[in-house]
Amino acid sequence: MISKIQLDKSRLDLAQRAKQGIDFITSATIIWLFITIIWSTDMVVGTKNTMTLAVSGVMMPLALLFSKIYKSQWKIKDNALHPLGLLLNIAQLFYFPILVLVIKFIPDYFVTVYMIITGAHFFPYAWFYKQPMFAIMAGVISVGALILSLTVQTSSPLLAPLSMVIVLGVFTVFLYLSNKRLSSTAIHSVA
Repeated sequence: MISKIQLDKSRLDLAQRAKQGIDFITSATIIWLFITIIWSTDMVVGTKNTMTLAVSGVMMPLALLFSKIYKSQWKIKDNALHPLGLLLNIAQLFYFPILVLVIKFIPDYFVTVYMIITGAHFFPYAWFYKQPMFAIMAGVISVGALILSLTVQTSSPLLAPLSMVIVLGVFTVFLYLSNKRLSSTAIHSVA
């Protein structure tokens, strides 16, 4: 059985070596920028929804690119918690059938539901990386998407994806600064 101290060390190790998933958050920011561009066009809602889903397919290649830029590690085989990160990420995919139903029955709310699913899947990473900002962003994105959908979504559908770009951009900057602190902590603890 693993002790709480060993568990916390493993979580901190993942946060440092995986750079708290900043490669994925940066990729998501760019994808949501593409989604914002899609929603700024005069295309019909169905086409926008389909293109939104299609553009999301570049998440992994973009994250891989950013992992090279940030020098984050994807495979941390000597950390027993590492497989959990992949499972937490894959869990989001099981919500995608909801998106299919939304596209079919309430297409005007597709982007809102996509935002909620994306935001909500951040929540467990607060524990995984010992980074409470993941929980905060899960709430901000999910509740923010709901508020937008109840107020201005139908009259100004561009605001939802644009707000996602802004929130994810802020989150990326926060993680960048947090990773600098973690890196500094790791250097000082080794010395």
